[in-house]
Amino acid sequence: MVYFVATPIGNLGEITSRATEVLKSADVVYCEDTRRSALLLKHIGSSAPTRSYHKFNEEQRLKEILQAAREGKNIAIVSDAGMPCVSDPGRVLVNALIEDGLKYTVVSGASAFLNAFVLSGFAAPFTFVGFLPEKKVDRERLMQRVASLSAMIFYAAPHDVNENLGYLYERLGDRRVAVIKEISKIHEKVTFFNLSEARVEEPRGEYVLVTDGANEENALNGLSVEEHVSFYADKGMSKMEAIKQTAKDRGTSKNEIYKLFFNKDEND
Repeated sequence: MVYFVATPIGNLGEITSRATEVLKSADVVYCEDTRRSALLLKHIGSSAPTRSYHKFNEEQRLKEILQAAREGKNIAIVSDAGMPCVSDPGRVLVNALIEDGLKYTVVSGASAFLNAFVLSGFAAPFTFVGFLPEKKVDRERLMQRVASLSAMIFYAAPHDVNENLGYLYERLGDRRVAVIKEISKIHEKVTFFNLSEARVEEPRGEYVLVTDGANEENALNGLSVEEHVSFYADKGMSKMEAIKQTAKDRGTSKNEIYKLFFNKDEND
């Protein structure tokens, strides 16, 4: 059996009795970082052997894990913190287990994005995105696919958090955002901003960003000019009426919107 085991995200007390039992009885524990997981295993009294399992060797370890599962061994998969497969390795393995008809399960526990959503106080539904891609083209492709009028949840590294906040303002408009750090730790902190003003001073550690759902005004501001004009055209306005209303929404001249819109048409 392969167990995908949730581990604490900040407080060692988050480890469940079932997770402890699985990690103590496992024939092998595959870890994102064996040194970090060794501290948790020592804390719960587990002497199970560990093997590395991360995004750089996920494919390499796949055959090894599948063979151990076929032999009837108990295998635990853990990430550094929280639930495996959520912005961490594991998805490829899950699909391979499904394809091979091998038994697997999830051992429930802490997950940073769920804690963050509750701390935000924003209304459901929500879309979990994870880390934004570094490359602009990949980021735009992702956001075109997942951008939502509902709340959205992102992970951000300290060196990216302010750039990410600026990008989200450009892409989503001036929504409310909860910036959350040190989840479940002593110095857990939740700060609320409008995206237009959001900035983290001296960022340290990883962050979770939760953007509130959009009202019509900031939803429209998050659209491209073409999408904004099309929004009104789809409501029955003529193209020129839609351009005029778009210019009013964006606080710019209709000539500027006209040029942007028709240049786009010509380039297409």
